[in-house]
Amino acid sequence: MKKVTATGQSVEEAVNLALAQLNSTKDRVEIEVEDEGKKGFFGLFGARKAIVHVTLPPDPIEETLGFLKNVCVDMGVNAQINVTRKGKNVTFHLSGDKIALLIGKRGQTLNSLQYLAQLVANRYSKQYLNITVDAEDYRSRRNDTLIQLAERMANKATKTGKAVSLEPMPSYERKVIHNALLDYPKIKTTSSGTEPYRHLVITPLK
Repeated sequence: MKKVTATGQSVEEAVNLALAQLNSTKDRVEIEVEDEGKKGFFGLFGARKAIVHVTLPPDPIEETLGFLKNVCVDMGVNAQINVTRKGKNVTFHLSGDKIALLIGKRGQTLNSLQYLAQLVANRYSKQYLNITVDAEDYRSRRNDTLIQLAERMANKATKTGKAVSLEPMPSYERKVIHNALLDYPKIKTTSSGTEPYRHLVITPLK
C-alpha cells in the first residue's frame, strides 16, 4: 500500500499531484481531504493551500503475480508468467524449464498453487476474482483426459449395471466430467464424500 500527501491551490490540483506521484488514476485510489484550502483576501492574505492524503491500495493481480514468482523461485523453477483477464476471471499462464515441478502428480501441486493464488488475490480485491493457474496448457490437456475417462467409465457402468466411483478430484474437475456425461441418458453423476476426498460416482439408470 502506497500513501502520499500533496498540497495545491485547490483539492483537485493536490489530488492530481498525488496521482502523478503514485502513477495511478483517480478510480484506483482512496482520497482523504485534510484541508480544502482557502483563497484568502485578494487571493493573497490569509491564503491556505489544500492538503490531501491519497492512498493506492495493493493491486490484487500484482500481489498474486508476486506470490507466484516467489513460489517459483523457492522451488527452483525459472518460470515466465503471463496474465490474461476477462472480467472477474483471471488466468496466470506459467511456462519455462522444470515446469513439471509446478504441476505435480495429476496436477496436485498446480491445484494447490491455484488455491493459494485464489486466497492471495481475493485478500486484496474488492470484488471476487476467479483465479486459474495453468502451466504449459496443462488444464486443457487434463480436461481432454477427464472427458475420455468420463466416457470410458460411463460405458463401464452401463455394461456392468453397477455404479463406478472415480478418484477424488477438485470441484471444477468433477464438473468437467459431469458436463461431459450430460448427454448420456442411461447414467447419472453425483458427488460423494467430503473435501479433499470428494469424488464423483457414475450410476447406471434402470
